[in-house]
Amino acid sequence: MVHQEVLDRTFSALADSTRRDVLARLGRGPAAVSELADAAGITVTGMAKHVKVLEAAGLVATEKVGRTRRCTLGAERLDEAMAWIDHYQHLWERRLDGLEAYLASRKGSHR
Repeated sequence: MVHQEVLDRTFSALADSTRRDVLARLGRGPAAVSELADAAGITVTGMAKHVKVLEAAGLVATEKVGRTRRCTLGAERLDEAMAWIDHYQHLWERRLDGLEAYLASRKGSHR
């Protein structure tokens, strides 16, 4: 059940385009919350809320550096989400391969 809760938090965090933009930006290197807010065109308080959601999901790590809060990418949870997606992608590929074979056999029997 814990695994499901982790995935729920991860996918919930990824459901917001601003948070996905933050992850893309942090993929290029660390950034202060104020930098992220400026880039998104929102307040620092608003960005701090987004960062908090990402941090709770394990996608971002923060650290206080002087008077700023520095954010870095924490991809561990994203790896778990990718593994989950990969599992279901393979499951659907197998089902679609089966459907393709079935349709090909039906096409051949109607000739």
